[in-house]
Amino acid sequence: MEQPPPFVPPDFAVPRTLDADGLHLEPLGPQHNEADHAAWSSSMEHIHATPGFEHSSWPQPMGLEQNREDLERHAADFEARSGFTYTVLDERGTVIGCVYIYPPRGAGIDRADAEVRSWVSARNAGRDADLYRAVAEWLARDWPFRAVRYAARTGGS
Repeated sequence: MEQPPPFVPPDFAVPRTLDADGLHLEPLGPQHNEADHAAWSSSMEHIHATPGFEHSSWPQPMGLEQNREDLERHAADFEARSGFTYTVLDERGTVIGCVYIYPPRGAGIDRADAEVRSWVSARNAGRDADLYRAVAEWLARDWPFRAVRYAARTGGS
């Protein structure tokens, strides 16, 4: 069976962080479990209304252990270079969201070579457009993708 091409080139140095607009992104991992769980579990309705998540089965209720397993899977994807999930921290170091950079689902539909989704917690809803703008600029500037599928936002400061 033919192997799919790598998601990113073998010589590409995957960015470990992004600092922009008072937001700090770092690879998501099990060390973020409690804070990540608190951020999304208090914001499920808000996340489902976020562009890119309207028809998603996630988030759905789960406990801390199941969440930890999910974070371990994301960390393993990052290390395998098959997908990249970042936690989003505010100026105080509080987890307020996530960014997911993965191969597109339904590849070939629009020729995108990456699909990106992001969310912020309901109490940080006003930062969603700022996060979108920072990530979109980062992807264009520092990542090897020619075309990215990322649901657009409006507003922001």
